[in-house]
Amino acid sequence: MSPDPAGSTEGGARRLSPARVLDVDPLLEDPATRIVVCCGSGGVGKTTTAAALGLRAAERGRKVVVLTIDPARRLAQSMGIDSLDNTPRRVKGVDDAAGGELHAMMLDMKRTFDEIVEAHADPDRAAAILGNPFYQSLSAGFAGTQEYMAMEKLGQLRAKDEWDLIVVDTPPSRSALDFLDAPKRLGSFLDGKLIRVLLAPAKVGGRAGMKFLNVGMSMMTGVLGKVLGGPFLKDVQTFVAAMDSMFGGFRTRADATYKLLQAPGTAFLVVAAPERDALREAAYFVQRLAAERMPLAGLVLNRVHGSDADGLSAQRALAAAENLEDRGIVDQGDGKAGSGNSPDTHGSSTRDSSTSDDPGDSDDSDSAVFTDSTDSTDTTEPVDRLTAGLLRLHAERMHLLAREQRTRDRFTARHPEVAVTEVAALPGDVHDLAGLRDIGARLATARPELPETGIEEADAEAEAGA
Repeated sequence: MSPDPAGSTEGGARRLSPARVLDVDPLLEDPATRIVVCCGSGGVGKTTTAAALGLRAAERGRKVVVLTIDPARRLAQSMGIDSLDNTPRRVKGVDDAAGGELHAMMLDMKRTFDEIVEAHADPDRAAAILGNPFYQSLSAGFAGTQEYMAMEKLGQLRAKDEWDLIVVDTPPSRSALDFLDAPKRLGSFLDGKLIRVLLAPAKVGGRAGMKFLNVGMSMMTGVLGKVLGGPFLKDVQTFVAAMDSMFGGFRTRADATYKLLQAPGTAFLVVAAPERDALREAAYFVQRLAAERMPLAGLVLNRVHGSDADGLSAQRALAAAENLEDRGIVDQGDGKAGSGNSPDTHGSSTRDSSTSDDPGDSDDSDSAVFTDSTDSTDTTEPVDRLTAGLLRLHAERMHLLAREQRTRDRFTARHPEVAVTEVAALPGDVHDLAGLRDIGARLATARPELPETGIEEADAEAEAGA
């Protein structure tokens, strides 16, 4: 039986070998690194990670532009910019002592498409294309257009050679793989068989073209006309005729950008949360990057929960909470019996201690004894309840840590070659440069938030529950 490459077994408990640690600063400071692509599934913090990396690189002397495709505009808010658009804008408040600069921009999908048309068509043809209804639909929301235009904009930025480093925040797609697949899909569509068939009549021209359209395409156009509608089909054919000279360029640029992503100066960072679905997609993306020979720098495990009291297990915390709650019930019964029903409370000992024969003084003394006993009980019970509640909250946190740790360890066992850095979950959203600077420091510190060995009690409970 071959040894377990992920770790060993001691006393029945599995011990995983520590994962490779991702060192972010050398990556950002290396002049050979020209592009950093932050990718991963939606909602894992890609935008914040990209902005934090860009800020950290700029404050270490590099001229950086961060390209985001996030429609929530959190990047603009965190950088103190009223709005971002298709033009890089300089971010103020960056420490430029090392000579660096930080610029930020947000992809305008339609504007980028318009720029491609204007750059590769004469003014009359460009005007016809930009005014075509099918083009307007295609450029505004056709499947894959956003990802394709992100690649186009990346190619444009890199071609200018104006920035030392380009940090890309990939689109919030349902699948991280869309970022790699969409450029080829859209390029294939724009240079595919359907487009060539629709383009054929325009190439033949005049009556011959109409004759060809009527004879050779009557069946197909009849079906398409019923499905899409006659006016729409006409718009498509007009668009295809106007774009004739540009179709080959889409595929050529898509291929060129794809090769740029494979180049040694590019580094991919997969961002994921310590959750099963997010890490499953991250693992799939790691495999895809390897298959496409694209350089993977490592994994950013974001929003990881930690605890400085992980020496107290969930099982022990719950046992202590139950003991406190049970003792509170017993103490409450004894306290009431002793203070309210015991004859000693109104007995001779109390009255003997009184120096006054006034019945009022005796009543005050009795009342004082009763009040002291009640205050003691009322003070103890809330403290016990509060302590028990805190212990239960701690047990929940330990269960969460155990679940996140198992998920992380499963990933590192399957992909021991992937370097990992962990970033702690913060109590609130990042909304300024100070917050981004803090995230950047956490990224570079590479301090593991989760312990390297199993939280045995919680782990055993989870295994039993499974």
